[in-house]
Amino acid sequence: MNRRLALLGGAATLAACSAGAPLGGTPAGPSRFVTVSGTGFRRDGKPYHYAGANIWYAAWLGADTDYGNRGRLGRELDRLKGLGVRNLRILGSGEVSPLKNSITPAFRDQSANYNEDLLEGLDVTLAEMAKRDMTAVIYLTNFWEWSGGMMTYLYWVNGGRYINMNDPAHPWPQFADWNADFYTSGKAQEMYRDYIRAVVSRINSVTGKPYAQDPTIMAWQLANEPRPGGSDKVAVPNLPHFYRWVDETARYIKALDPNHLVSTGSEGLKGSIEREEVTLTTHRAPSIDYLTAHIWPNNWSWMDAGKLAETYDGGAAKVATYIDAHIRMATTLGKPLVIEEFGYPRDGQDAFDPKIGTTFKDRFYRQIYTAVKTNAKAGGPLVGSNFWAWNGEARTPHADYRFQRGDLGYMGDPPHEPQGWYGVFDSDASTQAIIRDHAAIMAAL
Repeated sequence: MNRRLALLGGAATLAACSAGAPLGGTPAGPSRFVTVSGTGFRRDGKPYHYAGANIWYAAWLGADTDYGNRGRLGRELDRLKGLGVRNLRILGSGEVSPLKNSITPAFRDQSANYNEDLLEGLDVTLAEMAKRDMTAVIYLTNFWEWSGGMMTYLYWVNGGRYINMNDPAHPWPQFADWNADFYTSGKAQEMYRDYIRAVVSRINSVTGKPYAQDPTIMAWQLANEPRPGGSDKVAVPNLPHFYRWVDETARYIKALDPNHLVSTGSEGLKGSIEREEVTLTTHRAPSIDYLTAHIWPNNWSWMDAGKLAETYDGGAAKVATYIDAHIRMATTLGKPLVIEEFGYPRDGQDAFDPKIGTTFKDRFYRQIYTAVKTNAKAGGPLVGSNFWAWNGEARTPHADYRFQRGDLGYMGDPPHEPQGWYGVFDSDASTQAIIRDHAAIMAAL
């Protein structure tokens, strides 16, 4: 498999060089594709900075099915464009899974018969984004269970064994350690790459344009939040396999599509057993075009959602240190950096209703945006961000705010989370004002 990938990568490099296609650097002339120049992005011959959002469920809305809602898709994209959001990070995969909190329907099952309805939903999403001059980052599997992900690939090839995330019988870090087998499973990798090939080589059924030739796509991502494992006992010996998976998968994607950027989808330090050398090595590969970081103060116990007034400042200090560390690492590698996930709860413990305030969430957004703006204006590597996530007009019908299979009011809060925990609703006026102001600043850089 390694020899095959090397041959594919070499062939793609030769083809791209002869055609003048960008391989992550700056092409000879202005390009509609997002490219990398030093520690920045460029598009249309100009620096490309952006304020972005996560809207993982876009392809589901774009599907022409009973679970799709193309009218809503258009409305949500219009709302985001009205805020100045220029980039959307969306899910381009999903595996039919026995895992408790996984989304259905999904893009694929164990067979090679992929869900054309959802793939067409992705086509429609990209076509609608192009009309609004937005760019997309598309991730191609998930470390976590809510879209099936790596655990499901392993379930398909290991005789049907799996564990659920947050299962009391299998406490943390057992789920993450189990997933580490994904990087060394030849059968799982073969299925994963078959799906990558199907998506990356796809021709858009709406526009007739091959994905590989569509500048609406900014980047492909290997996965959402890939990690080498959960515990040092498993992750440290697994690092060589993890590094090889990152580099070889990225080169495989570039062999299929030399026009687009490739990134890991990593949380950064938190997805790298909190070691800078692991983050640096993961992103040092020439096949990886830029660094990513995710910031979750509540998930990481940097603050207490029940005592926000007392614990906010302590968490904010840790957020600042985390951002500074990733700016330093991006500078060391000479590559751009995007904070592509950041989220904060509403005011108070178990506060999910859109009627509940966002005082501390707004402070957190201002902190992230100030860091991005300051570094970008100084010519640093921190050139963009994507808040997590856009809920828009969706509202849960359930009193416990929990997603139930069959629900059609998709939110940025995935099925395993309370509906309204981190997402931004269309009624969150103060948060939207902060997003809008920052987006205008970034667009003007």
